[in-house]
Amino acid sequence: MKRLRLFLANVGRRTLTYPFTTPPMGILSLAAYLRTKFDLDITLINQRVEDCSEQELARQIVDFGADVVGFGTMTTNAHMLGELTKMVRRGLPDALIVLGGPHVSAFREGVMSSTVADAAVVGEGELALEELIRARFGDGDFSAIPGLIWRSHEGEIVTNPGCLPPIQDLDSLPFPAYDLIDIRKYWRLQSMPPIARRRYVSVVGSRGCPYQCMWCHNIFGKRFRPHSAERLVDEVEHYIHTWGVKDVEFLDDIFNLDRKRVIEFCELAQRRNLKFKIALPNAVRSDILDEEVVEALVDTGLYFSAFALESGSSRLQQYTGKRLDIPRFLKGIEMAVDRGVFSHGFAMLGFPTETEADLQQTIETACDSKLHIASFFTVMPFPNTRLYDEVMRTHPERLAKLRYDDTNFALIRVNLSEVSDEVLYAYQRKANRAFFLDPARILRILRDYPQPHLLPYYLPIYLYRATKGLFGGDGHC
Repeated sequence: MKRLRLFLANVGRRTLTYPFTTPPMGILSLAAYLRTKFDLDITLINQRVEDCSEQELARQIVDFGADVVGFGTMTTNAHMLGELTKMVRRGLPDALIVLGGPHVSAFREGVMSSTVADAAVVGEGELALEELIRARFGDGDFSAIPGLIWRSHEGEIVTNPGCLPPIQDLDSLPFPAYDLIDIRKYWRLQSMPPIARRRYVSVVGSRGCPYQCMWCHNIFGKRFRPHSAERLVDEVEHYIHTWGVKDVEFLDDIFNLDRKRVIEFCELAQRRNLKFKIALPNAVRSDILDEEVVEALVDTGLYFSAFALESGSSRLQQYTGKRLDIPRFLKGIEMAVDRGVFSHGFAMLGFPTETEADLQQTIETACDSKLHIASFFTVMPFPNTRLYDEVMRTHPERLAKLRYDDTNFALIRVNLSEVSDEVLYAYQRKANRAFFLDPARILRILRDYPQPHLLPYYLPIYLYRATKGLFGGDGHC
């Protein structure tokens, strides 16, 4: 097989109310894996970092002369793919164009209709993209790749039966290809934790989550597949020595599921005398936290963690499948905060069957907690989730006008609950006021936030959320 030119792009731009930008772990992992299998020249672009237009991104791809182009995106940015793939196709008529990422896993065959892409990969991408490249530039056949969505020569969209097996031994994968991006650009931007301007890297230490939350895309399956503690420490040590990293944010869906592994990781890092801070921006499962795990993490460097409440209603905890033990959730936050961890809570308002009493329970639970800050998101149903199927069964009219383009979970206007739009938005505004305007909480934020001089930076985000539904518009930003 000839030497190939591979261009991987993370599609989506920063906005005023959603400026958060982290290294594109999906395409970094793909690039690292594929260059162990093929002779490649690789270019990676994160559009959120470069903040370039679709026209400029397409021009870079064409000028590079890519043989293979991979686009990964979230659903809120997927509206860019149609024209983007068409511009690339006009400039590179023979290139293999592949779509991937969370949007493909949610919409599956639907992603192909508005683009001219050749194929789309659902879920984990390494093995599928390897097989695609072998088929296109070798003697293979797209129809033989399990689970692949592809476009035939006649233009028909085909979904192959079956699915490729998930990678069981994640330690067999190489470190993400950080050498292909300028990590220093990320240090000047806002990452997932609301703590800006840090010498950090992102690490994904596991794939899969065994819980049954109804809104979940289930991209990596329900079986928890972790990197070993030793592999994680090796990776962190590599970043510290190579780029002078001082901060690591773990983006796992559930970093603390295996408590023994967490403790082993902490002990190994301390034994090697590695000095770094830890952020857990995707949230821990706090109702399984215990004193030993919290102490181990804090002793190793934990200074920021998110805690996902979702709903303060015990009834909705059962209905949605999260089944969080709320008293233990609150205790987990308390254990972390009492040891100096800055805490960020996640809550979701607007579930199917949700009543005013449920909404009030969520607000009260968040306000009664030791959380420093909180985000009160709107429940958003994505295709191929149990949540979407439930709404389609009971209230299909609520999905008819739903738009995902260029929005975010805090501002989107959708209401799946039992209350009116006006009441739901009023409770969302109330949640932000009641939580953030508590004088004691304001003092704790000022006391504990690692960069208090940057707090005014977040004022526009708070104002957007605190005034949702008051001034018209559609909630897009």
